Amino acid sequence: MELRQLRYFVAIVDHGSLSRAARVLHIVQPALTQQIQSLEEELGAMLLHRSAQGMQATDAGKLFYEHAQAILKQVSDARTAVAQSTDRPRGTVALGIPQSASGALAFPLLKAVRETYPDIHFQLTEELTGNLTEQLRSGRLNLAILFDDGQLSGFHSRPLVLEEMMYITRSGSQFASRRKSIKLEQVLQVPLILPSLQHGVRPLIEQVVREHGRQISQVIDITSIAILKSALMADMGATILPVSPMLAEIQRGEMQALPVSDAQLSRTVSLCASKNIPLTNAAMAVEKLVIDVSRELCQSGVWLGTRLPAEAH
Repeated sequence: MELRQLRYFVAIVDHGSLSRAARVLHIVQPALTQQIQSLEEELGAMLLHRSAQGMQATDAGKLFYEHAQAILKQVSDARTAVAQSTDRPRGTVALGIPQSASGALAFPLLKAVRETYPDIHFQLTEELTGNLTEQLRSGRLNLAILFDDGQLSGFHSRPLVLEEMMYITRSGSQFASRRKSIKLEQVLQVPLILPSLQHGVRPLIEQVVREHGRQISQVIDITSIAILKSALMADMGATILPVSPMLAEIQRGEMQALPVSDAQLSRTVSLCASKNIPLTNAAMAVEKLVIDVSRELCQSGVWLGTRLPAEAH
C-alpha cells in the first residue's frame, strides 16, 4: 500500500468522480483506475461503486476513507513539524469543538488564530462530543474541546473553564420563573427539551437528577442545537444547558437563563490532545491560544456562566 493510493482514493471520494479526481491529481484516468484496483486487491474488498450520483464509497470504502484521511493528515503534520520554524508557526491545525460550546468559543478562536498566526491554516470543526472523541483518537483532529466526564484519561487534557448549566426558557414563556433562581423539583415539572445522549451534557444532567432521587419524566430529545432553539422559541418547553449555545438569544433578550439553586449542574470544559500523536509547533501555538482566549472570555464575563478552575488561578 502506497501513500499515493490513499491520496487517490480520498480524492475520488471527495470529488465523486474518477474524471474529476484525475484532473485534480494531474494523472490520466486509466492510471488512476489501475491504482484503485490494485488497492482493492490488496485489501480484499471493493472500496468504490458507480451509481447515478457518480463514484461512491462502499461500506468498506467509508471505513477505509476515515483511516486514509487520518494517515494522510499525520504524514502532512510530520512533514510540517520538520520543516516549520518555531518563530513563525505554519501548517494545518484541526480543532474540534462541540455544538454546545461553539456559540461562545468558535468565532473568538477563529479571529484570534487568524490575527496571531496568519500562516496557520486553521480548520474548525463543530461536531457531537462522541464524534470529536473518535476523530481526536484517530488523528483526524489535532486538538478537541471536550467535557471532562471522567473518560478523558486516554488524552492529554487541560481544564479551561467550569461552566454552569442553567434553566433556559423563551422570555415571557409559560414555563419561565419570576424568581432569580429555580429549584430542581420545579424544573422536573416542566417539559424539558434536551440534547440526545450523544451530547456530553445529557448524561451529566441525568446523573445529577438520579443523585437527587428523581427522574426526567417529560423530555423532548433533539440532537440539533438549532432545532432545540426553535422548540424553545415555540414555547414547547424549557431546557437545562450551558449558556453558550443560547448566548446571542439571551443577549438580545429573547431568552432568559436562571441558575438551579439546589443542584450542582456544571461541567468542566477541557482542551484535549492525543497521547500517541505528537503536536506540531503550529498545533502547540494554537493550544496556547485556546487557553488564553478561553481564560479572557471567562474573566471578562463574555462567556456567561463560567469560572476558572482552581488550577488556573
